[in-house]
Amino acid sequence: MSRPRIRNNMMRLAYEHQTNTKFNRQAIRRHYDVDKWYNCNLQSFPEESRALFCQCNMDEATEQFLDLSYEKSDWIITQALHSLVKTFLGILMSATSINGLLQRGSMFVFSTKQFNSLLQIKEDFKADHLLDLGAGDGRVTEMMAGHFKKVSATEVSYMMQRRLRQRGYTVLGIEEWAGPKYDVISCLNLLDRCEKPASIMHDIHRSLVPGGVTIVALVLPFKPFVETGSNQNDPEEILHIQGKTWEEQVMSATKDFFLPAGFTVQTFTKLPYLCEGDTENPFYVLQDVVFVLKRTEDAGLTIPSVDPDSECIESDFVVDVVS
Repeated sequence: MSRPRIRNNMMRLAYEHQTNTKFNRQAIRRHYDVDKWYNCNLQSFPEESRALFCQCNMDEATEQFLDLSYEKSDWIITQALHSLVKTFLGILMSATSINGLLQRGSMFVFSTKQFNSLLQIKEDFKADHLLDLGAGDGRVTEMMAGHFKKVSATEVSYMMQRRLRQRGYTVLGIEEWAGPKYDVISCLNLLDRCEKPASIMHDIHRSLVPGGVTIVALVLPFKPFVETGSNQNDPEEILHIQGKTWEEQVMSATKDFFLPAGFTVQTFTKLPYLCEGDTENPFYVLQDVVFVLKRTEDAGLTIPSVDPDSECIESDFVVDVVS
């Protein structure tokens, strides 16, 4: 059957959207190898690292995020307006700020259930203070916030800062958050988008309370850049994460960065880094490694958040500065 000739741009966009099987929610597993989002080649890791891997799978919260992404992709007029605004403002504003202005492009790293499994905590666990670095619009922060009495966040984009305050989170300046007062510090998909990733890990190290942990997500393959307005520049500090495969880069990040920075891996997992899409794709996906790290000097401490009945197993990444 031949495609109809539709001269009206909006009508043609709507037709192509509705006939594109990528936008069929039930067809997701035919277009994406979902198992690869979560599974890795464990045999390529040494035995002690295999024991730290926490297997995750697509759960209800992930499916709900994808459902909402598919629903929003059907908002043809809204998506067209967003595209128009992005074209005009892209010269003046970063993509992050434009998304904050339009309330679009929310991210998904993990669900609350997956967060609990990674940190080995129960549903009723409560701690004092969470800090989410580079929190975006707070959608991911929300997955963690219920476990903490106080939630603070940092974000460079002014528009995203507004979204965080609307959610009730305390927004701290990027120069004022460091200090030994946080039970958990999350640093999700930030180290490949900031000027000084090694300095951030140094500040995290000195800002955790005894027994505290940091949860770090990295997009692999590792391709760092810094968003400055509409430009993408090289970071000032370069992390030498080596390897061609996901598994090789995970081991390099551990050995060549985190260990020298004074951190020990408690658990790690493989997760999809999802983003709400547009008229071309209902969502976008990158591949994350998510680490739970504790300071090396805390390795022998009993962390209050650990659930001894959890299935996740507890175990006893060189930086150049670009002149």
